Amino acid sequence: MQRGLIDEGKRCLKCANPRCSKGCPVNTSIKDMINMFLNGEIQAAGEMLFENNPLSLVCSLVCPHERQCEGNCVLGIKGTPVNISAIENYISDYYMNFMKPSYEKIKGKKVAIIGSGPAGITIAFILASRGYDVTVFEAHDKIGGVLMYGIPEFRLPKAILSRFKNKMVEMGIKIRPNTMIGPVLTIDDLFRDGYKAVFIGTGVWKPKALAIKGESLGHVHYAIDYLKNPDVYDLGNSLCIIGAGNVAMDVARTALRNGVKTVSIMYRGDMGSITADKNEVELAKVDGVKFELYKLPMEITDEGVIYQETVTYQAENGVEVFVPIEDTKELFKTDSVIISISQGPRANIISTTKGIEIDNKGLVATDLSGRTTRAGVFASGDVVTGAKTVVEAVRLSKNVADAIDEYVLSNMDK
Repeated sequence: MQRGLIDEGKRCLKCANPRCSKGCPVNTSIKDMINMFLNGEIQAAGEMLFENNPLSLVCSLVCPHERQCEGNCVLGIKGTPVNISAIENYISDYYMNFMKPSYEKIKGKKVAIIGSGPAGITIAFILASRGYDVTVFEAHDKIGGVLMYGIPEFRLPKAILSRFKNKMVEMGIKIRPNTMIGPVLTIDDLFRDGYKAVFIGTGVWKPKALAIKGESLGHVHYAIDYLKNPDVYDLGNSLCIIGAGNVAMDVARTALRNGVKTVSIMYRGDMGSITADKNEVELAKVDGVKFELYKLPMEITDEGVIYQETVTYQAENGVEVFVPIEDTKELFKTDSVIISISQGPRANIISTTKGIEIDNKGLVATDLSGRTTRAGVFASGDVVTGAKTVVEAVRLSKNVADAIDEYVLSNMDK
C-alpha cells in the first residue's frame, strides 16, 4: 500500500496555487503534506494535519473527497486526481501511534463540553492543548456521537474512536459517559460548579416523521435509530427505505450487510435529484441497492408502502417540483420500512435552560463564532447547522474554540 501511495504522491503537480487546498473546508495544506510524506517527514506531516484538523484521520475516510480536495485536483480535469485521502489517511494513522499529547492545566480555565461528536472532540482537543480543564458529557456509553452511532463500521472503523478517546484521556480530558445534560444536571448546575464556559455539541438525534398513516406500525423504524445498533433489528428479507440522502445510503448498505436480501430506496423524484453524494449512490448500486423512483409514500400498511406515482415539472422560480399523479396508488410490498428523511435536535437542554434561543427548526441560534444568546454558552456542529459533513463541523468548531478562549480569558478575574 505504501508503495502505491508514494507513486500517488509523485503524481502531485505541486501547483503554485493549489486548488485542492481551496476545495478543503479546513484548507489543509495538501501540497506541503505530500512533500513531507515523500521526504520522509511523516511525523511532521501528521502533526501539521492534526493541528489543523484534530479529526484528520476520520475525515480522510468519511469526507466527500470527490467534491472537495480530490474534486478540485487539476489532474482530475482530464484524468484521475491524486488519491489525496489515502495519503492523508496513511499519515494520520501513523501519527496517532506516536502522538504524545502535552498539556498543563491552568487554574480557572475550566470548561464543559456537552456531546462528544465531531464538534465536541475538536474543541476538547484545542482547548486542552491551551491549558483548559475540560470535561466532556456524553449521553451515550461511548464517545463519537454521529461518528460512533451514525456512520457504519464499513465506512469508519469504530476502533479509531477508541484511539481518540485514549488520546483525550492522555491530555487530561475527563469524560462522563451516559450523562445527558438537561433531565438531571442542567447548564445552570455546570456554571454553579465552576465551569467558566459551556459548549453545546449535541448533534441532531430526533428523527423527522413522515406524518402519514401507518408510521407507528411494528415493522416501521427511523434511520438514525437503526444506525445506532443495527444488530437488534429484525427487518425480514425485504426492506423499503423512504428517503434518498447519504443517511439512507448508509442504512441500505448496512441492512444488506446484516442479512436483508432485498433493499429498495423509494424516492419521489429521479436519480438526478437525489440528495445523496454521487459517490455514495454509486456504492449503493454496487452493493445491490434498488431504486424505486417517482414514488411518493401515502400510507404504510402491514404489507408494505402504498405510494402514488409522481411527475416532475419546473416551477416559475426554476425549482424542480414533484407532484403525485391521480389514480395511481399502488402497494409496494416489503417486510419492513425505514424512514430516512431528516432529523433535528432534541429539546432536553433548551427546555431546561433559560436564555438560549432557537430557530424555527429547533436549532440553536448562534453568531458566526458560536456564541448563543446566553453569555458563556457556545454551540456548533449539527445542533446549529443541521446535519452537515464532519469536516464542516471541524471548520466551524475551530472558530468557536477561539471564541470560548477569548471569553474565558476576559472573564477569569470576575
